[in-house]
Amino acid sequence: MANTSPNELAAELLRACLAGEEPPPGVAVELARAALGPDPVLAAAASRALFAGLAEPLADRFEPALCEAYARLFSLVLAQALPEQNAEDLFRRYQQVRQVRPVDFEPSRVFVLSRVTLGADVAITSVVLDAARRRFPQAELWFAGPQKAWELFERAPGLRHLPVEYPRQGTLAARLAVRAVLEEALRDPRALLLDPDSRLTQLGLLPVCAPERHFLFESRAYGGASPASLTALAQDWVRRVLGVEEALPWLQPKFACGFGPQPVAAVSLGVGENPAKRVEDPFEEELLVLLSQRIGLVMVDAGAPGSEEEERVRRAAAKAQARGARVGIHEGPFASFAAVIAASSLYAGYDSAGQHVAAAAGVPQICVFNGYASERALQRWAPDGPAPAAIVRAPGRGPEEILDEVRRALGQLPSP
Repeated sequence: MANTSPNELAAELLRACLAGEEPPPGVAVELARAALGPDPVLAAAASRALFAGLAEPLADRFEPALCEAYARLFSLVLAQALPEQNAEDLFRRYQQVRQVRPVDFEPSRVFVLSRVTLGADVAITSVVLDAARRRFPQAELWFAGPQKAWELFERAPGLRHLPVEYPRQGTLAARLAVRAVLEEALRDPRALLLDPDSRLTQLGLLPVCAPERHFLFESRAYGGASPASLTALAQDWVRRVLGVEEALPWLQPKFACGFGPQPVAAVSLGVGENPAKRVEDPFEEELLVLLSQRIGLVMVDAGAPGSEEEERVRRAAAKAQARGARVGIHEGPFASFAAVIAASSLYAGYDSAGQHVAAAAGVPQICVFNGYASERALQRWAPDGPAPAAIVRAPGRGPEEILDEVRRALGQLPSP
């Protein structure tokens, strides 16, 4: 590590995987040891390289062949963190839990893991939850995940919460610390684990219960070259694993919202920590003005307090208001904004959690996709619900051209 940075090591591994070559196992071990080492600065840098520089680029392409590359590399990584495990056993276990097979026992408790990211919990995890509560009405049903995600389902009758906070910017050791909580919860031999490709198990690799009770929806590979959305693929998976035909995405957030008869457009300018999803200025200001002219009141989410998103939102809103636009700013947790979306006539925003809330709530929407890794990534993350959804592709186009397409999409959606 003295002469090679963690980012360079991750880049070497990623290059080999994308080229279809055998990635050097020694490099993965070296990177893992740095991520687990005593130097906090090096551990943080190596952990970022492992996840942002390697795991996420492999997952974002939705290429089945890259799933095995990921599993082999991260089996080596986890074996460094878990002395009682070896890489080959971890990889064999992964091969077992990823098999699509029907659940053949009646569980007393069913645990559905959060995907950690809010949009995925609506688009995918909620489908698995819906199927589980239909298939096992007598079992205890648990949602295992962060408080912020739990708030999207908090009012659901009979659903319980197992708090599991996952540090998305944490070190490798901090991320793996969730294992103890999950192992304890799953100690009961009649407990069933439904894993929608969760970061909590490092996409199915982290052993938290007996493999025969662990069922992994490997969303990165499932469906192969199909153009289907992740919601549709999750529905197919629960059909085959749980025998439930019509599982649906849903949410019951702890908050409620109502606007009366006036039409409202809900807007999110969040990009999920990926600035490549943004469209350059003055798109955001112009979008707010356009929606106010066409709809009336526009409610835009402020994002996290003190964040770059909040600064952008307030700047765009102030400029739009100065031009006569009716723009309100939503402040509060995402579950509160989800209630705003569900009560709105239209949703518009970048590819982010809001689009999946709108899809599940049956709200017409316009979704701007930018900075996606591949065409299949766009297909997988496309909103999938009963209401019309217009997808605007932004790569290689300027703000005015994108705004023109938003105008055309507005004209084709039903009047609020």
